[in-house]
Amino acid sequence: MLFVPALSAVTALAPSDEAPLVISGSVPPPARPEFDRGPADLDAPMERMILPLKRREGADAEIESLLIRQQDPVSPDYHRWLTPEEFGRRFGLSDDQVGEVVVWLSRHGFRIDSVGRGRGWIQFSGTVREVEEAFQTAIRRFEVNGQLRQSNAFEISLPVRIARWAAGPVPLHNFRSRPLHHRRPAPSEAPRPLYNSGSSNHYLAPGDFSRIYNATPLAAAGVDGSGAKIAVVGRTNIHVSDVQRFRTFFGLAANDPVIVLNGKDPGVVSADEESEAELDIEWSGAVAPGAEIDLVITADTDTTDGVTDSAKYVVDNNLTSIITVSFGLCEMFPETAIYNALWSQAAAQGISVFVASGDDGVAGCEDAGATVAKLGPWVNGLCSSPSDVCVGGTQFLDTDNPTSYWGATNDPTTKASALTYIPEKVWNESGGSCGPLCASGGGASTFYARPSWQVGPGVPSDVTHRYVPDVSLAAATHVGYLTFTNNSPTLTAFGGTSVSSPAFAGIMALVVQRFGRQGNPNPRLYQLAAAQFGGGGPAVFHDITQGDNSVPGATGFSAGVAYDQTTGLGSVDVNALVANWAGTPPASAQRSSPIKSSTTRPGARTVGFH
Repeated sequence: MLFVPALSAVTALAPSDEAPLVISGSVPPPARPEFDRGPADLDAPMERMILPLKRREGADAEIESLLIRQQDPVSPDYHRWLTPEEFGRRFGLSDDQVGEVVVWLSRHGFRIDSVGRGRGWIQFSGTVREVEEAFQTAIRRFEVNGQLRQSNAFEISLPVRIARWAAGPVPLHNFRSRPLHHRRPAPSEAPRPLYNSGSSNHYLAPGDFSRIYNATPLAAAGVDGSGAKIAVVGRTNIHVSDVQRFRTFFGLAANDPVIVLNGKDPGVVSADEESEAELDIEWSGAVAPGAEIDLVITADTDTTDGVTDSAKYVVDNNLTSIITVSFGLCEMFPETAIYNALWSQAAAQGISVFVASGDDGVAGCEDAGATVAKLGPWVNGLCSSPSDVCVGGTQFLDTDNPTSYWGATNDPTTKASALTYIPEKVWNESGGSCGPLCASGGGASTFYARPSWQVGPGVPSDVTHRYVPDVSLAAATHVGYLTFTNNSPTLTAFGGTSVSSPAFAGIMALVVQRFGRQGNPNPRLYQLAAAQFGGGGPAVFHDITQGDNSVPGATGFSAGVAYDQTTGLGSVDVNALVANWAGTPPASAQRSSPIKSSTTRPGARTVGFH
């Protein structure tokens, strides 16, 4: 049990200990003066706020070393995963240090909701009035894209004695991460063959995915993800009947998702949110039909994105061996540091994390609905950590000779019609029916240095940036993923990296069934790629050499031989990946550069966080 001192137990403090220290990077990008619509209600609740905690002195280097040893077969620590409690004891602050922060929060009137088992955060609740007084900021309302939001208007401050234990800013806003999918109407069952209407319109059934990416031999051998557990992080409930209809329609065995409620049930929040959750469940389960799929649901609050809270729940409870995240948030948001800490703890616990790279091409920070990129090149802050696999998108090159890739009839059980692997290019449908900005996210992180395992042909030699994505799968609406959603008997097709991420999580479940928990898969992925592209290694990856992720207003990157910042290492031959997974992964470190400071109020002292 975590020791928390009584309020009266804190000794007298020197005045300098109480001096305010500005915490840089706490104001989200959309909280701009031109959008300000006045103060928030002082008595309004602010629930489930997150104060990220530093690790103890020297712990970052120790974690880096541990992650190397956990991936090194000759080390005694190879695949010896930690529990959340072990992680906290080895790397977290002491009881007294955590207790000092708890006491400070309590003295300001906040209710302590929980302390992470891995000692990475304290979650607490209060009111706008208490937040403004404790953090010396102003909570204002902002109108952005026609929606009224609230946020701190300028950087927060903490007393020096408390700031020394904080690992980054406390997010105090309700700007939310965006689901990364694009909807395309699917045909009725009238055309024959059912899902190949014409020479250029095709759709993915689970059997098509299996044939194109060569997972069929594994299914025949009984490798279907049995024993693996995939967590889909979300913030809405669903109609489970949609998942049941999907599996029945496409000839998959019954396997209902497990619904995990973290707090109150938000119900079905919206059709868009439900679609995201259901396509993630259906398609991770389509690729790994024997795996357990857990939908972890946390309701949004005015300060915490339910997606963040759901991710915390999975890691803090060591719930599954795989996580998939299909949401995007600009790397400039304060949550970036929280996700990096979460994903590194997940890696130490043996959890493999897959995150969509984003759907705005090289321009990862544009507002929803933007028609032209104006903010420059950015990446998705949920996937830029070195401790997750960032999954980009490809587009099939099947229009010139469709009969080479698609059959004239559909399988009566699986509805599949694909014949073989289809060559791919970078997913980029910008300016068409998909939307103005509609392309595979990718580029260089602003916050993190290149991890030592990210080497090989095509990887930039500059070591100051982590590059994304790592891998890719089909994401274009051109050949959309067929999905049942919104309690409708009619199929809908989806594109976007929000589908490629859960699909790759399903592939990872096949690996986990064969070889157990893997932690961060990237060291092994890059080793396999180096062997293949360097000559002589097995052909695991489909190298994507055509296309780019430029969008209107922003010039992106072009595909090239081996690694590139559009599709990473490329897509995979699933059978070859699983067959060649066992081996000698490199002793690979994961290094991060300091998070760069943002602007602060004039005259204030500033602290940046690592």
